[in-house]
Amino acid sequence: MKCRKCQRKAVINMRQHKLSLCAEHYTDWIPDQTQRFIEKYAMFGRQDRILVAVSGGKDSLALWDVLTKLGYEADGLYIGLGIDGGIGYSDQSKSFCEIFAAARGLNLQVYDVADRLGAPIPLAADSVHRGRGRPCSVCGMSRRHIMNAAAVDGGYDVLATGHNLDDEAATLFGNTLHWSLEHLARQGPVLEARTGLVRKVKPFCRFYERETAAYALLRSIDYVYDECPHSEGAKSIYYKQTLNKMEDERPGTKLHFYLSYLAAKGQGAFAETADPGAERLHPCPTCGQPTTAPGECAFCRTWDQVRERSALLL
Repeated sequence: MKCRKCQRKAVINMRQHKLSLCAEHYTDWIPDQTQRFIEKYAMFGRQDRILVAVSGGKDSLALWDVLTKLGYEADGLYIGLGIDGGIGYSDQSKSFCEIFAAARGLNLQVYDVADRLGAPIPLAADSVHRGRGRPCSVCGMSRRHIMNAAAVDGGYDVLATGHNLDDEAATLFGNTLHWSLEHLARQGPVLEARTGLVRKVKPFCRFYERETAAYALLRSIDYVYDECPHSEGAKSIYYKQTLNKMEDERPGTKLHFYLSYLAAKGQGAFAETADPGAERLHPCPTCGQPTTAPGECAFCRTWDQVRERSALLL
């Protein structure tokens, strides 16, 4: 297998593109394609300040690397969730982010949930759910709140996440299976800003997971390999496995699925699906972030409950 551009030995073959590239041309191709996606979906401009949500995984660190390579002003945000799982998952993740930032002279902000809110995510979830179920809902809600607050308070124009095509296709698959019209109407490379909510973008939305992994490897980016210990059995993993089987038999299936959805959405397929909360947003009386709830937002209510129950146990 030879590189399409120089005929040297290729390091990757992208069957959906019928394209093989050597290490040098591949590590140029990823940033070039990222810039093309940024422009195609009007994600941000050269003047914008970008906050990259980094988890210590390959996608987010590779995205931060690419954006800085392209010359954008991009800082990182790491959220310490306090997840152990017997492997020190959060500690490992934080370490990889700190090493990456220090080696490149980049600014990394660290938000420790236990220090700032009073409990790590698993303990908070146990308190809310009384020991039943996984902490995923509390984790997702808290991360979204913290990321938006950090971007707004820090004066950033854009919040960028490392979601890849496998992530986006799995989410789309789940939303389609359940015909979740509200979610289908909102999914995409860009989620526009609203009052109190920063613009959110996914520059890697058209790269396969194996492509971002290859880029991280070739750029010598060290990252945490383990999945979150609480992700076992998650629906998203099942959807990814199902799509992987389809991809193996028909290369390009995931990309076609996602791009066809974006085309249908662009043609007005979900135009009549209104966002029921868009016109009812108002500032939370406690934290000031937008909410549709009549009182406090879900984040504040949840963490109030966590602190109240923690106090009762003391």
